[in-house]
Amino acid sequence: MQHRIIVLGAGYAGASAAGRLARRLHRDDVSVTLVNAEPDFVERVRNHELATGRELPHRPLTDVLAGTGVDLKVARVTAVDVDRKVVAVAVTGDGGAEELAYDTLVYALGSRWDDHGVPGAAEHAHEIAGRAGALRARERLAGLTAGQPVVVVGGGLTGLEAATEIAESRPDLEVTLAARTGLGDWLSPKGQAHLRAVFGRLGITARENAEVTAVEDGRVVTADGTVLPSALTVWTAGFAVHPIARATTLEVGDTGQIVVDGTMRSVSHPDVYAVGDAALVQGPGDKPLRMSCATGTPTAWQAADAIAARLTGGKMPHVPLRYFNQCISLGRKDGLIQYVTADDRAKSAALTGRVAALYKELICKSAAWGVAHPTLGLPSRRRRITHPAPAGSATPAPEPAPESAA
Repeated sequence: MQHRIIVLGAGYAGASAAGRLARRLHRDDVSVTLVNAEPDFVERVRNHELATGRELPHRPLTDVLAGTGVDLKVARVTAVDVDRKVVAVAVTGDGGAEELAYDTLVYALGSRWDDHGVPGAAEHAHEIAGRAGALRARERLAGLTAGQPVVVVGGGLTGLEAATEIAESRPDLEVTLAARTGLGDWLSPKGQAHLRAVFGRLGITARENAEVTAVEDGRVVTADGTVLPSALTVWTAGFAVHPIARATTLEVGDTGQIVVDGTMRSVSHPDVYAVGDAALVQGPGDKPLRMSCATGTPTAWQAADAIAARLTGGKMPHVPLRYFNQCISLGRKDGLIQYVTADDRAKSAALTGRVAALYKELICKSAAWGVAHPTLGLPSRRRRITHPAPAGSATPAPEPAPESAA
């Protein structure tokens, strides 16, 4: 019988993990099924571009996965039973319910927008964490007339990109960014100075240290009682993980992320791996890695290589997960590359301007390319299974000696 690997979610992490597993393991021994609610791969890091009207390439998952041997199941995950080792899904289109059994599960359902319980946010704000939300924001933005106000809530990377993208594409609108802290206060002095210069050039008003406490029809209210008129409110104040993991017997953290070891393996259920935003991963300095594309792909590769090693008796991966930079687009013609320490603290060095914009664009294209080519640095030959995990076993097999990172 084939060893059944099911991957849940086809974002950057899930699609990369599925493709890497299928290209590492022999098809006679392993089946790899990728479950996703929609048939297309979504470049989430470009949703702010989509929201402002930019046409993005159509990337059907069938094309992305062509030649890999991965089976695509277009269905919405409704539940996971990690004790019975089955996944319940509702098939997209006809809505039919099915159960999919697995031997190894890769959980990559990712994250969605988080309204933090702020009154009115769910009803009146537009999110761009997902493609559908970005398209709704796009429709609303297209209907605005000159002089109308737009408020972007959230001063993190997504908020900065959304505010500058909107201001550049619609210079006739009044754009305001409401940030809970200072504008870019985590950046280096050079990075902060450049960010403020771009905001000035684009005419964006920065409301700093302004915690939003309510979103209403046509306005945003902050903690000090300030009312910001808003014909379009774009909510970018953080992400929350998919709730399914918390409903299982998996060990999860306070955020609902699955607690994993250094190989992305669940510490409570050794036949489950979690990658991307769904995983609570300890990085340098024992700090949890932040939810980001920069985290998703490396964790996917780590998990896929660890699964392959355990099944084939190969050497375990030992690649430290760390950060190098934060890449921020500031419209189509400007950008900011903030170099950071391994644990994501800003260094003094930063790249700015047109060169930084080109750098960020290259990163985005590379991320999409990497999903379709997840075997960078791997031998082309697929390996045969020699150490299949016992069906239903909760005890991990002995692991081979670790391999030093290159």
